Amino acid sequence: MGSGRRAKVVRGAIGILVLFLVAEAVSRSGIVDAFYLPPTSLVLFRVLELLVTPSFLVELLATLQAWAVGMIICTAAAVTLGVLLGSSRAAYSASRAIIEFVRPIPSVALIPVAMLLLGKDLEMKVGLIVFSAAWPILFNTVYGMHDVDPIAKLTARSFGRGRISTLFSVSLPSAAPFIFTGIRISASVALIVAVSAEFFGGASTGLGYWLIQVSSTGNRPDLVFAGAIIAGLIGLAINGALALLERRFLAWQPALRNTGGGAQ
Repeated sequence: MGSGRRAKVVRGAIGILVLFLVAEAVSRSGIVDAFYLPPTSLVLFRVLELLVTPSFLVELLATLQAWAVGMIICTAAAVTLGVLLGSSRAAYSASRAIIEFVRPIPSVALIPVAMLLLGKDLEMKVGLIVFSAAWPILFNTVYGMHDVDPIAKLTARSFGRGRISTLFSVSLPSAAPFIFTGIRISASVALIVAVSAEFFGGASTGLGYWLIQVSSTGNRPDLVFAGAIIAGLIGLAINGALALLERRFLAWQPALRNTGGGAQ
């Protein structure tokens, strides 16, 4: 880890620590009723407790399963479609109106439709994840393909390489940083959608289902806060893992060599 990245991590950790200390002080002082804002120390204890509770881990794994399946499908579909649209200006222009019409539809608004068509569990969550998380990957892939240096493609052609060979040897490597950025954005979107679908879609498993069950009792806000923190930690871990993959597989990129990290 480079010194600049290490400094960012330290500053981030200090910021989180200050936030937790302020929340602890506010709760302990009585400014806010401890029922509505439990002490941070208690919430963190609940986090540790939940992470070793088998029943909770089952729900968490259900969410992560939907997230993983949805991300695999939407990444494969969005990258393939993005390469096709990015390689053909005519195809992109012809499909742009349809894309711009469908893209703004909120995923939450599609939950009733997904429930009717796909049920209330894994299929529903995966369908909503694919719809919502595909857009950042699709657009970043298209922009990455449009950003490819035309001289590099002409040079490859001059050495006798065909369209397919030029695509894999020039265009995709050039667009790879854009694609990775889209995947990192989509990973966060997919986790949010997975939990939201479980929360609002009547799912019988998952972190969102667990949260609504706990919150419905009305007397365990410490568990609700702990569940929310765990969701945040999962998102942070996913983003960190993807950033690590980006630095490993795109180490030849000048930006990654100079800064020691990917786009943040």
